[in-house]
Amino acid sequence: MLTLRQSPFDLFEQLEQQLHTAERVPAAEVRETEAGFAITLELPGVKPDSIDVKATDRTLVISAERLAPEEAADAQAPLLSEFRYGTWSRSFRFPSGIDREGLEAHYRDGLLLVTAPKAQTMTTVSVKVEG
Repeated sequence: MLTLRQSPFDLFEQLEQQLHTAERVPAAEVRETEAGFAITLELPGVKPDSIDVKATDRTLVISAERLAPEEAADAQAPLLSEFRYGTWSRSFRFPSGIDREGLEAHYRDGLLLVTAPKAQTMTTVSVKVEG
């Protein structure tokens, strides 16, 4: 019988590798008011011009890119770096429609606040079935 033994240190190393390869998205908070929805995302180190906010009737998609700083030629590589760079995207689906024309987004101190007013009317389409 063959038995594989792993030390606890091997398990920690595996966990660390999984954490490094896991996709990280910014923390979000969504609140509903009588007038609409307020979405707040933590985006430290993101430049405002790299943030993109798009909306459909019931969905809000927020994407951004955090660029790695340019290293000087004589700079040494860090001993440890837990910073994440690159692009990501998050989508939020709302129980009722949102007014796309009334969307507002404000970025300050690493926080993005998007306000989405509720739609006053929802459009529906009826299709005649021919047979």
